[in-house]
Amino acid sequence: MIVFKFGGASVKNADAVRNIVGILKDHKGHIIVVVSAMGKITNNLERIIDHYVNKDIDGLREETNALKSFHYEIIDDLFNDKNHPVYKDIDKLFGDLDRKLDKEPSLNYDHDYDQIICFGELLSTKIITHFLQSHNIKAEWKDVRFSIKTNSAYREARVNWDVTRELVNEHFQFGKNQILVTQGFLGSTVDNITTTLGREGSDYTGAVLAHVLKAKKLIIWKDVPGVLNADPKWFDDTELLSELSYRDAIELAYYGASIIHPKTIKPLQNKNINLHVKSFKNPEAEGTIISNVDYEKLIPSFIFKIDQVLIRIQPKDFSFIAEDNLQTIFGVLSDNRVKINIMQNSALKFLICINNDKRKLPKIVDQLEKDFKISYETGLELITIRYFDESTIERVTINKDLILEHRDEKNIQLVVRDRG
Repeated sequence: MIVFKFGGASVKNADAVRNIVGILKDHKGHIIVVVSAMGKITNNLERIIDHYVNKDIDGLREETNALKSFHYEIIDDLFNDKNHPVYKDIDKLFGDLDRKLDKEPSLNYDHDYDQIICFGELLSTKIITHFLQSHNIKAEWKDVRFSIKTNSAYREARVNWDVTRELVNEHFQFGKNQILVTQGFLGSTVDNITTTLGREGSDYTGAVLAHVLKAKKLIIWKDVPGVLNADPKWFDDTELLSELSYRDAIELAYYGASIIHPKTIKPLQNKNINLHVKSFKNPEAEGTIISNVDYEKLIPSFIFKIDQVLIRIQPKDFSFIAEDNLQTIFGVLSDNRVKINIMQNSALKFLICINNDKRKLPKIVDQLEKDFKISYETGLELITIRYFDESTIERVTINKDLILEHRDEKNIQLVVRDRG
């Protein structure tokens, strides 16, 4: 058994869905297909959520109509019969969404987020399952929320492995079906309240299912040839990494490589399951294999994070940054679920670099200012290089002012601003 994961780019329109059928027909045996929301629909749904919680009726109506039009255009293209059951399923999902949006928002943004954002994956998997069936492929739709159980940390839920293991083995039975289609990114509490596993968490879903079901391998289908040593959006001369160790993949994902979700690798490593990253545009190409492989070093890999904030924290009374200060600081960050991308401390100040979340930043600044003197700078960039050398540092710091640097044996992180 193999687990396939298809991201938004691989299901962005009707032709992309047809391409998936071609890929699946070339593979024999049982396959679990994990699918993300189509194209940029998650962004569309996030705008719907913002309009919903802000009670912007006009904006909500406009974005919801765009969501519906996008999906109906795709199914009109894929299905000639306008009485096909897919229309009934999609109508029902949109009816469920409309009923949620008619209710008053709760006081918990993250909870509301998860109850609405899930419709992207539910819609895409319904459409794909029906299309596979229309091509005489024995496919069955599965609601992953009945199998992957989590805590109630909405938007960043943690998997309850014991319960999940039992339910996945119970629900993901192939029977007469060759393919089971399910959603990435989603889970639910034991009370069946929808949760999500973190942005771009569909990769992690694939790894959870592969781990529990002891899959032969997990294949993640992307619009790039495999894992590259830099994002093509930032570098012209990228190189394919044909193989990666689990450790290097974990390091790259941890520092922000967008090709792999950070939590994906460990469940695979624990069961020695290979991860293949391949191109849905060129399915015959080898791509990248992530496995228990050894080597001394790789070519340098570059990871860029834009729109960063550097926060400078100092005691108000000019005392030292001591353990009790750090406990307070980390408590505020933990309560607001803010991840530190890089940090540095000295006797009199503590520096942290975080993503510029415009909803969370004012909250943490207000809370920290109760005990500390706070200043911060926005519009920065964080560059991480794994297997760096001096020439790579020079390459990425042209016309940049260096603000903060951290290096160890294999990694260097640089917080920089554009030189005005």
